[in-house]
Amino acid sequence: MKKHFLAVCLSLMVWPLLGAAPIAEIHAILAKPKILCGRFDQTKQLAGLKNPLRSNGRFCVVTEKGVLWRSLRPFANTLRLTREEIIQWQGERVAMRLNAKQEPTVRIINSLMFSILAGDLVQLEKYFDVEGVAADGAWSVKLKARDAGVAKVIGTIALDGGAYVRNIAIAEASGDRTQIVFSAIQTGEQSMTSEEAALF
Repeated sequence: MKKHFLAVCLSLMVWPLLGAAPIAEIHAILAKPKILCGRFDQTKQLAGLKNPLRSNGRFCVVTEKGVLWRSLRPFANTLRLTREEIIQWQGERVAMRLNAKQEPTVRIINSLMFSILAGDLVQLEKYFDVEGVAADGAWSVKLKARDAGVAKVIGTIALDGGAYVRNIAIAEASGDRTQIVFSAIQTGEQSMTSEEAALF
């Protein structure tokens, strides 16, 4: 259950090898808004299947509150990750709820999701070895799991972007692969709809 759900959360939708200079350069390029929202387009290729699964929707990353991931097509599905719990809605029905008190991995999952979407390299170094480059306002990094628990689920994660993370590619240990492209990124309270704000 823990391994499967970590893969689901990461696919919905993360330095010891780097040295100080690249870290500082990437950190300087990345914007650090308190609220970040936008569109995502996701393609997931399951091992053994010919046709990929495609979905799109909206996401919001809110500092000190958590992550909201709303799949709009082909099916309505909402995932909210906070420090204390993970809740999944299918339509208006709560399909799943995991509490950190009963499931300690919830904090790890939520920390990874927030760090990947925000490009928080300091937090990601706890679980991954990273190779990266930065130049002319753009950057790219490749993360290879070194935490034994994470490595059983995630092989590598590639991120790239500028002021914000623009692309994520996840290679799972199972052979499944996920590509996520972010667009229409906005920041500030006005970037969230009233419905999204209510979910926090």
